[in-house]
Amino acid sequence: MKLVVQVKLLPTPEQVVAPEATLRACNEAAGRASVAAFEAGVFSRNDLQKLVYAELKAGFGLSVQPAVRTVKKVVDAYATLRANVRAGGGSGVRGRGGGCGRSRSRSSSGGPRR
Repeated sequence: MKLVVQVKLLPTPEQVVAPEATLRACNEAAGRASVAAFEAGVFSRNDLQKLVYAELKAGFGLSVQPAVRTVKKVVDAYATLRANVRAGGGSGVRGRGGGCGRSRSRSSSGGPRR
C-alpha cells in the first residue's frame, strides 16, 4: 500500500538565500559558457565541459553537479536553436525572424476560416 504525504516547506529567510544565490550563479555561468561555446565553435557537451568546467567551478563557486548541469543547459539551448533554424524558424528566437509566430489566415471577424 502506498502512502502519500503532502508536506509544506517553510524555509527561514536565511535558508531561502542559498538556493537563490546558486541559481543566479548558474545563470551567470551559463552566460559565460555560452559565450565561450560560441567563440570557440564548440557545441558538444564533452568538448564544452573540457573548455569551461574549471572556470565555472572556480569563477562562479559552483560545485560539481551545478557546473555539469550548466554546461548541459547551454549545449541543449544551442541544439534547440540549431534545430529551429534548420526547420526554417528564422533566428530561432521568438519575436525575431519568420516562422515563429502564428501564420494561419484569419477571417475579418477574427475567427478561424471555414
